[in-house]
This record gives sequence, C-alpha cells and structure tokens, in this order.
Amino acid sequence: MTKFNSLTKACCLFLLSTATAITLPAQTFTTLHSFDGTDGNNSQAALVQATDGNLYGSTVYAGANGVGTIYKMTTSGTVTLLTSFDGANGSSPWNALIQGSDGNLYGTANYGGADHDCTGGCGVVYKTTLGGAITTLHSFDGTDGVNPQEGLVLGSNGDFYGLTLYGGDGYGTVFNINTSGKLTTLHTFVDGTDGAYPYPAMIQATDGNFYGTTYTGGAYDEGTVFRMTPSGTLTTIYSFCADEDLCTDGAEPVGGLVQRNDGNLYGVAAHGANQICGCGTIFKLTLTGTFTTLHSFTGSEGNGAWSRMVQGTDGNFYGVTTYGGASTFCDGGCGTIFSIGPTGAFTSLYSFCPASGCADGAVSIAGLIQDTNGTFYGTTAEGGTSNEGVVYSLSMGLGPFVKTQTTSGAVGSSVVILGTGLTGATSVTFNGTSAVFTVVSSSEITATVPAGATSGRVQVTTPTVVLLSNQNFRVTP
Repeated sequence: MTKFNSLTKACCLFLLSTATAITLPAQTFTTLHSFDGTDGNNSQAALVQATDGNLYGSTVYAGANGVGTIYKMTTSGTVTLLTSFDGANGSSPWNALIQGSDGNLYGTANYGGADHDCTGGCGVVYKTTLGGAITTLHSFDGTDGVNPQEGLVLGSNGDFYGLTLYGGDGYGTVFNINTSGKLTTLHTFVDGTDGAYPYPAMIQATDGNFYGTTYTGGAYDEGTVFRMTPSGTLTTIYSFCADEDLCTDGAEPVGGLVQRNDGNLYGVAAHGANQICGCGTIFKLTLTGTFTTLHSFTGSEGNGAWSRMVQGTDGNFYGVTTYGGASTFCDGGCGTIFSIGPTGAFTSLYSFCPASGCADGAVSIAGLIQDTNGTFYGTTAEGGTSNEGVVYSLSMGLGPFVKTQTTSGAVGSSVVILGTGLTGATSVTFNGTSAVFTVVSSSEITATVPAGATSGRVQVTTPTVVLLSNQNFRVTP
C-alpha cells in the first residue's frame, strides 16, 4: 500500500504566475482553469463529456470539507463547483466519472463511507446528478474490497464493473454493481499468482470480455494483463518483466488499456525498459496475449505513464506521463504529453512547467479525453496560480466527430450519441444502415440500433457536416 500511494505524490511546490496559451507547430496548449482549493485540489481523474455538452471531473482534496469535489466545466474553461465530499458520502475520488444510461454520473471514492474496519472508511460507489446531488450506492467493508480508486466501466448489460485495490481477504477484487446499488464480488486476487492490486479501470472489448491490468503479481511480480468474462472467470494473458534483468517489456502497468479499431489492446507501463531510468513502456497486446513493445521512455520525453492513453480521431494515441520531460523546475521533471502511432512512431508534444512557477500545470496523473469538438482535455495534480492543479486543453487541429456512450448494443436497443452542433441532423446510420433517431439537443442524439445493422462506425449527417464516430460500434447478438 505504501509503495503504490507514494508514487502518486506530487513532485514540486512553487508560487505560481498567471497561465497563458502556448502555441507550438500544429498544436495549441491552453491552461483553462487553475484550482484554488475552494473548488478542489489535486485532480487525478480524467474528465468525462456528458450529454449536456459539458465536461465533468473530480479532485482528490480540498473543497468545503477538504476531502474532494465534483465540478463541471464548459469546453471554454468555465468551472462550476457542484459538490464537496464530506467523508460519509465518500472521500478522495481518484478516478474518472462515467455517465449511465439514466443520465446520472457514477463513480467511486477511494475512502469514506460507512466506517467498518477501515480507518477513515473503505470507500464507496456513488451516483450524482449533473447538478451535484450525490447518492451513496455502496460502502465497502473490507470483505468485499477496500479503496475502489480505479473507476467504473459500463458493461453492455447495463451494469457497472469495477475494481478495488485492496481487500477481499487478498490483493484486491473485481465487482459488478447495478444502478440500484446491488454489488456482487466476481473475483478476488488471493495470492498474487493471477495478479495483485488491480489498477486502473477495466475496458470491455469487442469480444464482450473485460480486460484489465494489475500493478504487481503474476509470474514475475511486476504486474499482469487479465481477461475476465462478464460472469467473473479470470484468465491471466500476460505477465510483465519476462526479462527479469531489464524488464524490456515494462513493469507495473498502471496506465490501463485501450482497444483500437484494429482489435488489439494498447497500454502503458509505468516502469521498466530503459536501463538508465526505467521510465516505462508503451505496448501492444493481442486479445490472445501476443505482446509487442512499441516504445521505451527515456526520461527527457517522459517518465512514469500512470494513465490510460486515448485514441484520437487521426488514428494516433495520445497520453501523458506524470514525471520526466524538459522542465528543470520539478525533481525528475514535471510531466509530458505525447502521441504515438499504432506501429510505434513516437512524438513528444509538450513538457509541463517550461518556466519557474509551473503556471501551465505540473504532475499529470490524469489521462486525456478527446471532446467531440476535436480538442483534447486533461488535468494536472499540481501547478497553476495556486499550485492546486489545472485543467488544460490541447488542440491538434482535429475536426469534430461523434461518439456513442456505450460502444455496443443489440438491435432494438437505444444508444446515446454525443456530439457538437447536432441540431438539425438529417440522418443517423450504423455502419451504413439507417436508424430511427431523435435530436435531444445540440450535444445529444438518441438512436435505435436498426435491424440489419452490423458492427462499424456510426455516422451522423447534419446540415453542415458529416460526422463519424471515433470508435466502431459493436452490434451484439
């Protein structure tokens, strides 16, 4: 526990100046908001785009009670504090929110809740309205897990699936929970042979199974990639540090996985590989376990990728490292933003804190998201005018697109489509098959998966532009 938490601590403390936009060739980095404590402190969670077109996020500390907040932000950077956690309803949310089919946001808090045998609470699963009204769905008690800091994934069956880092009489658990709060423990990591300390949130792949990583454990005690069926049967498909001397494949894969439209899994490992710094790797993995190292970080281009990459609409992956980079104002670097192609073509895009004061942010623990306006958004744990962290945007000149809130569904099921400028849409198709749809707002369409539809891209035609989904939609039996 000490090993894991110590690596998430921030690296530098500075008195900061006013943030500005920084323009680089083909890209624009902009600091949108600096937290001041009242609205939060230390954001370690990626943002989520909701049906109202706004972005929602959480902070680990500060707010009215010092134990974290939930906030809303427009894409131009106007932040509204929605609620402050109070301990009883959760404390220290480290993970991204996710919007359910009912329109509410769902998440987990690392601590808080009904205090059983865990000092300060074992953590909770909660839901909140877009206005910030929180309801506790489940308080962990140790036997069913401790510290659910990994977030949730919405399964194709409508239930949420999540992880706890500890507890369950072992090294963490996998659980299922429905919108009413009924929780079922699906798997407990008991002795480390199948992994230990699962982190971060899983993904559901196109084969219907869930895929995730563990921080340690496995054949070499440096982490695993596992596959789990919706009913809870878990199989280890890869153990890290197969080369125990150099860990050329990486070690401690806490960045998580993403599935590209080619069907393969891509992810990052926080450590291993480079002999000088052991700064981590980027890798590709087939669903059957064939592993390829795509890139090894050198330190100057980043060190310690602690968050999931996101596939941009240009086909490249975009991600951040917590430390490393060109800055000399943090011990070990203040973090970076990078992109990488599916075959390993790597580009360093940005190093945080180019000048004393870190006005642009520092220590980027949370991953990026791409809003349907084409721009990437992220947060840092430190930096900004009060050294409480920032929210920033990165424009790579990519155009707007649409995305479905769930990436799979059966014929006849309702699907929410998010976008920008959807008013007046004239057509929605699922891989070329026309669907019945309703334009709810300029940022939301609801559509019914049509008979005859096959897996592929969703397309929305508006009076001014044709928008494609960033991911294939999987039509389930």
